[in-house]
Amino acid sequence: MGVVVNQTVKNVIITCIGFGIGAVNTLFLFTNFMEKEYYGLVSYLLSASNLIWPLMIFGVHNTLIKFFSSYSDINQQNRFLSLMLILPLLISIVFGAIGVLFYTTILDFFGEENTIIQPYVWTIFVIAFSQSYFEVFFAWSKVKLKSVFGNFIKELFLRICVCIFLFLVYFKIFTPDQFVYALVIACLLRMIIMQLYAFGLHRITFSFSLPENYKSVIKYSALILIAGSVATLLIDLDKTMIERYLPIENVAKYGICAYIASVIIIPSRAMHQITYPLTAKLINENAKKKLRDLYKKSSLNLLATSGLLFVLIVCNVNQLFKIIPDEYELFIWVVVLIGSAKLFDNLLGNNNSILYSSDYYRIILYIGIGMALLTIVLNILCIPVFGVTGAAIATFIAISCYNITKIWIVYKKFKMHPFSKKTFLTLLLISGYVFGFYFWELQFHAIINIAIKSIIISLSYTAVLYTLSISPDLNVLIKNVINRLR
Repeated sequence: MGVVVNQTVKNVIITCIGFGIGAVNTLFLFTNFMEKEYYGLVSYLLSASNLIWPLMIFGVHNTLIKFFSSYSDINQQNRFLSLMLILPLLISIVFGAIGVLFYTTILDFFGEENTIIQPYVWTIFVIAFSQSYFEVFFAWSKVKLKSVFGNFIKELFLRICVCIFLFLVYFKIFTPDQFVYALVIACLLRMIIMQLYAFGLHRITFSFSLPENYKSVIKYSALILIAGSVATLLIDLDKTMIERYLPIENVAKYGICAYIASVIIIPSRAMHQITYPLTAKLINENAKKKLRDLYKKSSLNLLATSGLLFVLIVCNVNQLFKIIPDEYELFIWVVVLIGSAKLFDNLLGNNNSILYSSDYYRIILYIGIGMALLTIVLNILCIPVFGVTGAAIATFIAISCYNITKIWIVYKKFKMHPFSKKTFLTLLLISGYVFGFYFWELQFHAIINIAIKSIIISLSYTAVLYTLSISPDLNVLIKNVINRLR
């Protein structure tokens, strides 16, 4: 776990800073510097592109990680990497052609209520294209076990650009229209930076010949494409479905609550950058004991760390909304349900990496299709009845069903699960802190209240975690922090 812990700590710091900047953008700059209709527009464009780019990339980012370490011949490796660069381009050309041919039909899809989207529909394709190739080059760097720079660009670059652009809107240097165009340019620039870094780590001799196992590679990509698309669909479908039933400003309102809850994924996003290629390597080497240890450790460490974030969010969210403009009301159940879904994701540890890197990824394909249909149906049923909260209900149910199924598959096929007595002890600790601190409110300014409660919760939670020795890895990390502070 040495390389995992080392890069995870760096990635956690980067991701925390990124989410911090994102929180400032989401909660304060967007809400104060931009009209809520345009805020909803930006949220919708990003969510829609997030639904498309997994299709454009054709599963290449996962395929690259799974197969790269299996090549020992440099010529075969060059052929493989060349194929990984060509596939997303071919799919993007097909998408672009469809978009051009049916552009008028696509515009009519948005109807009369949310016509603000129509002039910017083309940006969805460009953002999705840049995101797909960014992920290809990020995976390129991860197979070399170099995830920190890519994580820096992924988590910080775009958020810093958005922050700058919002200030330019505030000072009337940019119009909201120009903000959208600048965002598109920033996405393309991020892709180019990641490309240069990836080629610097590992240069290839481009080849139009296919690798010997090209059939297995393409088959895996095609299947993992759908599985990966399902995972993205479960995250972003709710926002795009809200646009179909409610005015577009509700996308912004939901997006704020969902973003607050999504902070919980910081530990998993950081750890997965390195555990994914490491898991693929262990599976290729058939190192079952090391894989089992990594599964349990990653699950317990992620649950313990994300549990603290869950407690901090739920216990402070009421105070947080006191410093957000009144037109953005708090949907507490959106925060709780989305937060619980993210906590469940962390509980899985490197479960996704195991499934996507093994021969059982085909099973996820069929289950994923079922989950996608379930998500769509649940959103159609819940949003008209429960409004914005209905989207969170649908997402929570779908993600819970999907995660339970994935845990069962790994247990059935690999005879391993991520749970232990310490797992349930950690869940009790999280529950106790939520109920113990949620109803406790101080009589100071909201920012002071959040600061005091956060300090008390963080220090006491960490102390209890350390005293109970729930995670040896976290105990070592806590000791190192204490020693450095001394």
